[in-house]
Amino acid sequence: MTSWLTGLFGGGFRHGVHPPDHKDATAALPIRRLPFPDELVLPLSQHAGAPAQCLVKPGDRVERGDTIGAAQGYVSVPIHATASGKVMAVEPWPHPTGRWMEAVRIAVDPHSAQIPRPRLVPRWEGLDPDGVRDAVKSAGVVGLGGAAFPTHVKLKAPPGTAIELLLVNGAECEPYLTSDHRVMVEHPERVHFGIRIMMQCLGVDRTVVGVENNKPDAIQRLRETVPDDLDIEVMGLTVKYPQGAEKMLIHAATGREVPSGKLPAHAGTVVQNVGSIAAIAEVFETGWPLIERIVTVSGPGIARPMNLIVPVGTKARDVLDFCGGLTDDATEVLFGGPMMGAPQPDLDVPVLKGTSGVTVLTDSERKPERSYPCISCGRCLDACPVFLNPSRLGMLAQAGRWDDMSDMHLGDCMVCGSCSWVCPSNIPLSQMFSLAKSQMRREREARERHERLLAEEADRSLAADALEADRSGAGRPDVSADLSPDVSDEQPSEVGA
Repeated sequence: MTSWLTGLFGGGFRHGVHPPDHKDATAALPIRRLPFPDELVLPLSQHAGAPAQCLVKPGDRVERGDTIGAAQGYVSVPIHATASGKVMAVEPWPHPTGRWMEAVRIAVDPHSAQIPRPRLVPRWEGLDPDGVRDAVKSAGVVGLGGAAFPTHVKLKAPPGTAIELLLVNGAECEPYLTSDHRVMVEHPERVHFGIRIMMQCLGVDRTVVGVENNKPDAIQRLRETVPDDLDIEVMGLTVKYPQGAEKMLIHAATGREVPSGKLPAHAGTVVQNVGSIAAIAEVFETGWPLIERIVTVSGPGIARPMNLIVPVGTKARDVLDFCGGLTDDATEVLFGGPMMGAPQPDLDVPVLKGTSGVTVLTDSERKPERSYPCISCGRCLDACPVFLNPSRLGMLAQAGRWDDMSDMHLGDCMVCGSCSWVCPSNIPLSQMFSLAKSQMRREREARERHERLLAEEADRSLAADALEADRSGAGRPDVSADLSPDVSDEQPSEVGA
C-alpha cells in the first residue's frame, strides 16, 4: 500500500546529496557466519552513556552470554562475553574512536560448542512496559545503526511528550552498507515481531517502516509478511543521503519537523533502526543478549565482499582475513561507510555493537588530502539537510570561535558529511565540526567541573566558619544566669490577681 504521505512529501526531504550507493557488491549476498577467532577484545565502552563496570579478572572462565560488564546508570548497558573461553587480561586497548579504552581480552576455547548457558526467555505478553525495558537493557541492546544509543531509553517517552508513531529506519543510506537490507530480506518476520513488542511497550497503534526505493526486494518481503492484526505501513523513500537520519526520516515519512535542540519524541515519534528491532525480537525469542551482529564488509579494497554475522569483539584483522584480505591497492579501512565512517589506523581494533560495516577504500575513492580556500560557491548550503551555513561554520572553526558556532546552531549538525562531499575546495568541514563539538563538550565539562569545585569549596568554607563559631561560643563564660531575672523578686501579675 502506498501512503498518501508519500505522495504529499515524496518520501524525501529538502537538500541532501546523491553519492553513488555502491551496494551491488553485497546487496544480493546472503548472510554468512564468521567462525570464532582465537581471541576477542570487548571494550567496556561500546555505547552512548557511561561505560560498563568490569565484573571479571584475568584467569576467570566465562561462557558465551555471561555478563562481564555491568551497566552503570540509566544510560548504560551491560557487556556480555561473546564466546566461551578464558579472560586473559583487562587492559587498555585500541578503540575504533581512536582512543585507548579499557577492554576485556578473552582467549576463545577452541573445544567449546559455543552454546550460551540455558536462560529464561522473557514472555513479552505478560510484561508491562517497565518489564520490557528491563529485559532489553539486561540484554545489552543498543542502536545498531551506528550511534549505539541504549535502546531501553528510547522505549520510554521523555516527560512532557506523547508518542503516537513508531518509525522503523530501514533506509540504510550510507554507501556500500547492506546489513539492514539483508535483515529485511532474510528475516522479515523477526522484524515484525520486534515491531509488535515495541508497539506494546510504547502504547502506539501505528508503525511506519521507511525503506529507500533502491531496495525493492526488502520492501516486497516486508509487505508480504505484515501481520494482519498490526497497523504497519512499509513506505518507499526517495534514494538520497542522509535519508536515514532521524530528523530527515521523520520529515519524509510524516511531514513533521523536529524542533531545533529537541528529540524525535517531541514530534510524537520514536525512531528505531531495523537491526535493533530484530535484536529486540531475538531477545524475546531466545533469551540471548546482544553478542553478535551483522556486518557488511565491502569496498574496492577487499578481495571478497560479504555480509557476515560477527561476534562482537572480533578484531578487524580477523574479519578482513576471512574475506580474502586486502587488495594490493587498498589504502584505508573504515568502520562504517565513506560518508560517516571512522578511519582505523590499527587493524587490531574490535568490532563493536554499533559497527554496521567495514569498508576498504583505494586511492581512487579517497578524497585528496590537500585543501584550498573557500570560494563561496554555496554548494554546502544547498547540501546541508538541516539548513546550516557550513561555510561560515568552517571559518569559525578555523578561528576557534566555539561560542559563535554554538550561536549558529552547530548543535543541530549531524556530522553527516554532505557538506564535505560537495565541497570543491576539499575542505574537511564535517571533521572540523566534529572536532569543534568535542572541544565545546570538553570546555562545557570543564566549566561544570570548575563550578562544582567552587560550590564544594564554598560549602566547606561555610562548614568551617560554622565550626569555628561553635568553638568560639563554647569557650566563653555562661552569663545567661546573671542576666536572668530573679523570679522571687517578681511582682504578682495583675491578670491573675
